[in-house]
Amino acid sequence: VQLQACGGGLVQHGGSLRLSCAASGRTISSYCMGWFRQAPGKEREFVARIMWSTGTTVYADSVKGRFTISGDSAKNQVYLQMNSLKAEDTAVYYCAARRFTCTEYNYWGQGTLVTVSS
Repeated sequence: VQLQACGGGLVQHGGSLRLSCAASGRTISSYCMGWFRQAPGKEREFVARIMWSTGTTVYADSVKGRFTISGDSAKNQVYLQMNSLKAEDTAVYYCAARRFTCTEYNYWGQGTLVTVSS
């Protein structure tokens, strides 16, 4: 599976962005798709994930209620709608995939930068 993330950019505090992750090579219907982020000088952290087979979504506490993960299996794409953005959301965002399970993702996209100005 090849993953291509896009949609990052510069946004003001309180604004919104939608990230997209396009998957190619395989249909993602049997995959767990996740979003991670890495801020400057910090370790990569989990943001959200969705397991296609069950529709189950999980969010990090820091984004719960502000971010929504969704997808379009027909387009083989996953989205991350980010609302009420804060300066601390500034990071490079990565999408990831793993077939059948949501641990030890083995496919990663190249990352897209989100910068939130205060």
